Formats: sequence, C-alpha cells, structure tokens
Amino acid sequence: MDSKSEGEDRPWQSYHTAYTNAKAGMEGVDKEKVQKVVYEMSKGSKYFENEQRKEAYIKQKIENLQQQRAKLTDKDIAHFQKIAEKKIVELEASRDLTKTWLHTDMDAFYAAVEILDNPSLKGKPLAVGGMSMICTASYEARKFGVRAAMPGFIARKLCPDLIFVPTNFDKYTHFSELTRKVFRQYDPNFIATSLDEAYLNVTDVCSERGLSGEEVAAELRGAIYDETGLTCSVGVAPNRMLAKVCSDINKPNGQFILLNDRGAVMTFISSLPIRKIGGIGKVTEHMLRDVLGITTCDDMLKNSALVCALFSDLSSDFFLSVGLGLGGTHTPENRMRKSISTERTFTATSDTTLLFQKLADIAETLSSDMQKENLWGRNLTLKLKTSSFEVKTRAVSLQKYISSKEEILTNATNLLKAELPVSLRLIGLRMSQFRDEDKHTLVDPTQKTLSEFILSGSSHSKAYENQDISSENSSDYLLEDKNLCESDGTREKEHRCVTSEPESSSKREELGDSSSAKDINEACGGNANCEIQWVDGYICSKCGIELPLGFEEERREHADYHLAQSLQQEESAHVAHDKVYHKLEHSSPKSRKKQKASSQGAKFIPIDAFFTKGKKNL
Repeated sequence: MDSKSEGEDRPWQSYHTAYTNAKAGMEGVDKEKVQKVVYEMSKGSKYFENEQRKEAYIKQKIENLQQQRAKLTDKDIAHFQKIAEKKIVELEASRDLTKTWLHTDMDAFYAAVEILDNPSLKGKPLAVGGMSMICTASYEARKFGVRAAMPGFIARKLCPDLIFVPTNFDKYTHFSELTRKVFRQYDPNFIATSLDEAYLNVTDVCSERGLSGEEVAAELRGAIYDETGLTCSVGVAPNRMLAKVCSDINKPNGQFILLNDRGAVMTFISSLPIRKIGGIGKVTEHMLRDVLGITTCDDMLKNSALVCALFSDLSSDFFLSVGLGLGGTHTPENRMRKSISTERTFTATSDTTLLFQKLADIAETLSSDMQKENLWGRNLTLKLKTSSFEVKTRAVSLQKYISSKEEILTNATNLLKAELPVSLRLIGLRMSQFRDEDKHTLVDPTQKTLSEFILSGSSHSKAYENQDISSENSSDYLLEDKNLCESDGTREKEHRCVTSEPESSSKREELGDSSSAKDINEACGGNANCEIQWVDGYICSKCGIELPLGFEEERREHADYHLAQSLQQEESAHVAHDKVYHKLEHSSPKSRKKQKASSQGAKFIPIDAFFTKGKKNL
C-alpha cells in the first residue's frame, strides 16, 4: 500500500493538536491510539474545523517561507552566512556561566492537592476539571494519554475509569503560597510564572553556604515537601531557559543538574528537540522542520545562514541563542504591571442568563485580584471565544479608574450586550492602563489642573487663533466639534478588535500558534493612529519592535500598549475640543467676535476664554 492510500485510510496520523503532545508521564503512551481517539471524537466539531483552519494557516506560512528560500542565490546565502557568524560571535561573548538558576515545577499540582485532601484518590486515574476541559491529570491518568487542556469527554474515552474532581482554586492558591514561602528563603526575588512553577537564582545561596546546585535543589525539594506534603521536580542550570528544560527530565519528584560548563551545555543542547524550548510552539516547530529541516537545537547553528535569511533579527537572535544554549541569567527588574486578566472556559452556550452569570463571576475574580495588588485601571477589555473558536476582543476606555466588581461588571455587561446574540465557550476580562501609584488619585484622569492646562495651552492657542470664529463660518466649526463631543454622552468610547487566535493549553504549550491580530484599525474605532499590524508576522507596523510568533502574551500587551496610548491621545484631544466647544456654545455671536478681536493683538488666548460665565441672575 502506498503512503498516499495509507494516509487516506489512517487520517488521524497527521492530526496533531495540543491533546496529542506528550507531557511528563506520557512517555509510554500509544500516541497513534490517542491521535485516533482525538480525531474520531473531534471530527465534524467546531474544534475540528478550527484545527483545520490552523493547519491551513501553517501550511501557507510554510509555503511562503519555502518560496523565499527558493529565491535565495549562493551570493545571498554567503552574505547571510557572514551575518550569522557575526551574530554567533556576539552571542557567545554574552555567555554567562557564573550564575546558578533553579526551576521548580510542582508535580501534577492540582491533582496532587486533591489527593492530599482526599487520600482515597491516591493511585487512581484522576482529572481535575470536568467534561468540557481538564486542568490537570494525575500520572496514573497520563498513562492512558489523558493530559491538561484535553476535553473531559475525550479523556473519558481514553480512560473509562477516570475520576473527575471539580476545580477549587482557593485551595490551589493556598498551597501555592506555602511553596512561595519556601522559595523566599532561597531567593527573595524569585520569579513565579504560575501557581506551580517558579525560577530561583540560587547563586548567592550556593556561594554563602558552600553548597552545590544539586545540594540546594535537594534541600529545597525537601523543604517544600515538609511545608506542603507535595512533591516537585527541579532543574538546575546556568540560565533560566535550560533550567526549565532540566526540570522536566526526571519528573515526578526528581531533579536534573546541568553543570556550569560550556562543553556540558553544548553537549546537552545538541540533541535536544526544539519543541522542548519555551517559546517554540507548533507553528514555529513546523516552519523550522519543514522549511529548514531543523529538529534539534544544534540544527539551528548548522542552518544559521538560512535562519538569518528567512527570519527577522529578533527571531534569528532567539533561534541562534537556542542553538548556543543561551538564556536569561539576570533577575528582571520589577516593573509596574501592564495588565491583569482572568478568563473562564466552559461548554459552548448561547443562554444569555448563563453568559451574564459567567461574566459576573469573572468580574468578581478580576476585582479581587486587582484589589490584592492595589490596582486601579481605566482600560477594560472583554475577550470572547465563540463556539466556532473565533476570538474577539472588545475594549472600552473609561473616564475614571476603577477596581470594584460593580464598576467592572457594569462596563463589561455593556460590551457583551453589544455582541448578543452569540454562542460562546470562553469569556475573559483584562484591565490595563493602571493608575500611577505615586499619584494616588482616583479623579478623572483626563481632567487637568489649571497650571497643566495653561502650560499645555500653547498648541490649543494656535488652533484657536487659526480658526476664523466669525458669525458667517462659526456654525461649521461648532458642528464639527459637536459631532466629536456628542459621540457619547459619557465620553466613553468602545474600541473593537477582531482576531483569530488559536486554542492554547493551560500552560501555553501552544505559544507558537499565536496568529497576528487582524483588522486592528477596527480595534481603534477607525483611528489610523492606533493601527498596528505584524509585518512579515514579526514586526510591529507602529513602532518597529519585533516579536516572534511564540510571544503571544507579549504581543497582546504590546497591542494593549498602543491601544491605551491611542485612547489617551484621543481622550486628551476630546477634552480640549469639549472645553472650547462648551465655551462657544454658551457665548453669543457678539462675544465670540470680541474674543477673536482681542486675540489678534496678542499671541495667547484671553484667560476668560477658558471659563464659562455663570448666569447673571444666579
């Protein structure tokens, strides 16, 4: 039987999703059996159709890169080879082997917490979640191919004896805080990436106490077990990227140490599959493999010229760094949070009562999270994933900073109402553009003090002086301003963005599946100043920053930054127009002529032009 007919008889062999990717504890699983079950139970569903769209997108990206590669001449390749060699020399010079980083990952965290709470579940195949989605699976369940982010009905098909336990995030948060209490003893500035994962710089601990990285890892694992009764797996390496890879090698309840030696690092990285690296998801993996034949990290260096020829500077730097085994070694500086979000996935429904109840629950969670961090925001974004897996975002710029559940829910409800009727399977809320902590102000952020208004008035003065506010043409000027000012009585404007984002797992294992935002101009209410597109899939058309496909969260925050910037500019301009219009609307034609005449003799606006006179009989 030829390969084509065989492929037609066994279509599931080419069906790769997040559900068919192996996790720790799934090494002996019959992958083809899992693929077949997932394929058969997904076929004909909205999820299946969405996966087909994603596959078509990947295929198109690969074909485009293959065409670009075919156009490269020997001269081009020689040119990019020199560029690659220069990059490698520069990257190698940045190698730092003086740091010792530790990455800790709790073993099947949610499931382990539930077993600790109910010991009768120990040794049984367990899934935390429900029939619509699983958050975590125990190692006993993983032997059947059950894993996080898998729908429960598919998991039950793979493992008929699977036990479901509903999620309890208050419980998981409690145990997460206990682990962080231990982390602080080794690194007060540890980096938590989720409830169950963290990076620790243990360089000082090793030096001060005369311990090796292996000894610190063993001690920390013991301390976590004593504090929580839970096990974790640890990786130790010269940088964060390698430490995370190492923590996955001896799971569960194990550790792996990579020495601070260049030879050891290069040997380790040479045969490491590229998919093991954080930031390389399914799309990037397929592109590198099908276009350049890259399957291991060492292949990055062997194909360095083509990597530099086909990818942006930022992406090629990242890929070459992977080939050299380089990663972050310095603790990032504490920066003010740009956004905070929460979302919920559920069985697709068009029941408005249920949707609004979900929205209320999410608003309450977001408000609670914001208040814990003393955050007040004024840019609220609603994320919706339809039953057909289309992702939409709706955003509103508020007149004041908010953090309460009631205020969040009121504005989120208005955004959701505009989309009804709709069938949804996910709702999320994200707050950004936070209040400056140093100012501690809750007043309207668009309201200026008198000194700020006067100091910034030069540009408005010129605009005012250039307008011929005479009786014969003032109506056109007022009409233009009136349209601006009456667009919304509360001065809150809705900004929309429609994207087509792929499904992602709970730990973002499909980061590489991030598709660039579409129709961003619509996101800014038609404001061209906010338009942002990812040129070549990597380059921000607004500011030129380059973010490869793997950086989904960074792209979202970057788009939020431009959106918030545009909203702020728009709001400032709106306030200025509103003040001028408000004055003109309440003044007589005679007084407007008088103001114009007085301005001709000076290069400033009379101070009374900034204020509206009260009624004489008051």
